Amino acid sequence: MMRSMRAITKPVFWVVAVTFIGWMAYGQVQDFVQGGKDVVLKVDGAVVRQQPFQQQYQATLEQYRRQQGGGRLSREDEQQIQNRVADQFIQNILLDRAYRRLGIAISDEEIIEAARSSPPPQILDQVMQDPTFQTDGRFDITKWQRYLSTAGPEFQTQVEQLYREYLPQRKLQDYLTADIYVSDAKLWRIWRDQHESVTVALLAIRPEDIPDSLAPVSEAELQRYYAAHQSELKRPAAAWLGYLTIPRVPDGADSAAARAHVNALRAEIASGKAKFEDAAKRESADSGSAARGGDLGWVKRDNPGFVPPFAAALRRLGPGVLSEPVLTQFGYHLIRVDAVKGDSVHVRHILIPIALQGKHLDAVDARTDTLDRLAAEQSAGSRLDSAVRQLHLPIAHTPKLTQGEGLSLDGRPVPDVSVWAFEGRVPGETSPVIDGDRASYVFRIDSLQAEGVPPLDQIRARVVAAVRYEKKKALARDRAVQVEAALRNANDLITAGRAMGYPVERLGPFSRVTAPSHFVRNPTALGAPFGLQPGEKSGVVTGDAGSFLLQVLARKSADSSAWFKQRAQQREALMRPLVQARVQQYLAALRADAKIVDRRNELYRPAAGGGT
Repeated sequence: MMRSMRAITKPVFWVVAVTFIGWMAYGQVQDFVQGGKDVVLKVDGAVVRQQPFQQQYQATLEQYRRQQGGGRLSREDEQQIQNRVADQFIQNILLDRAYRRLGIAISDEEIIEAARSSPPPQILDQVMQDPTFQTDGRFDITKWQRYLSTAGPEFQTQVEQLYREYLPQRKLQDYLTADIYVSDAKLWRIWRDQHESVTVALLAIRPEDIPDSLAPVSEAELQRYYAAHQSELKRPAAAWLGYLTIPRVPDGADSAAARAHVNALRAEIASGKAKFEDAAKRESADSGSAARGGDLGWVKRDNPGFVPPFAAALRRLGPGVLSEPVLTQFGYHLIRVDAVKGDSVHVRHILIPIALQGKHLDAVDARTDTLDRLAAEQSAGSRLDSAVRQLHLPIAHTPKLTQGEGLSLDGRPVPDVSVWAFEGRVPGETSPVIDGDRASYVFRIDSLQAEGVPPLDQIRARVVAAVRYEKKKALARDRAVQVEAALRNANDLITAGRAMGYPVERLGPFSRVTAPSHFVRNPTALGAPFGLQPGEKSGVVTGDAGSFLLQVLARKSADSSAWFKQRAQQREALMRPLVQARVQQYLAALRADAKIVDRRNELYRPAAGGGT
């Protein structure tokens, strides 16, 4: 029973603090005590308090850092992770109630059977790719079962917990999707759409072909369009920022110092004075692997995730060989392969970055400290101008920064600023010092644009263009009707259309799902040729991009025997997103019906800068 399953040794997998499986996320059990100033979320009366929320948030941050190879996270990253954790808590409360309402429960016997049949879905890919569980390069279920019978209690507890999370999901999914079935008729239509093809002649009359003089726009037409298209005209909040930059680019002396350091470290390891694992824990800048002695685990030698110099060195190394320093854009690496199985290697590395050092670092830090003291986190924008004079730095200006989008300068993303700028700031307010990859910055709010529909006078040109385009579409259709009447008795659309001075293109062969760009915005035009036989012409077909005349030049039917051979696999592939969509709809309905209070902005909003 469960006791015997738990009596095992150490785990070989790191089961992440937060696991997302397919269509739902999981989290820590929440506190259901009512009330309190430390309540972060309240869902139909059930509360999530600040301590468990913060613990889960920190665990998720650490997981993300490990996945990204360590290092600092931007404010944008942190905000996205916090949103994910909040959604996870809310969903768990709603799902727990749904399980109880539907009578969904999991027995120990179900967990035992599931564990013997397959690794948990949360770690399935990791297990199947591990050579420990492979025979001749393929996953071997007997090796997994053997490991279960000899592993330790920590690993077994993890497996048990993963199945206690997954199996109720699966039962709920089965309950919600029992009626989903894809008929043969629908499968055939999809196959036909992918494999039936046509070649056509296309005569297009587009709005762009109509002169502006034929489509004048009145003030009354502008007002009507503006009133009828408010949702389309709504714009997000935006900011325009000035900023000062302190470059933090290593120079030749910094590069030489890093090279000398990595050479000395390599000599220390090669001579046996230090173990590779201890040196990695002490020296490596890759925080994700440093804590594990530089261990990157089992990887393929041709893993596309490695930068080319690292991958090339990895291909050359044999077991136990310590590499020479390998230079990449991240710095210098020392690499060691511990074991080899087929095309997989168990590898460790130490990363020594090329960073500012010595007098260069002191000088840059001093200027950054001065910038911080003079201009950072101030409410008076003139403080940035004072820093300009004292530091002899030019003020630069960002492009328009739209809320929800990141900021890049000189092709490099700048963290935090796209969150900071929209935290209730006012013009003139300055940011804290923000450190990017190659520079430190202080930003100033020069102007802000509120979210919403702008006044007509501010977007008059845009509205004029939209109204004129609609009028040109109508004129293009009228012209196409005239052309169609003139060419109705023509046998060859290409020859006859060109004789009238209109460009006619030959397109194809193409299917309904591989249509050329002409049809992307015109589904009606795309469907028309598939209803025609070779030689037949369409009437006028109108879409967003204009009006068209078509003639089918050739047609190839889909192969029904080939469809029949793959029908089962096609049905399975098609049902998967349908099942996911059904479950997502159910989860969305649970959330829409719930009364949710989210106090994160109140509890976690950073204090505004108050310097003068």
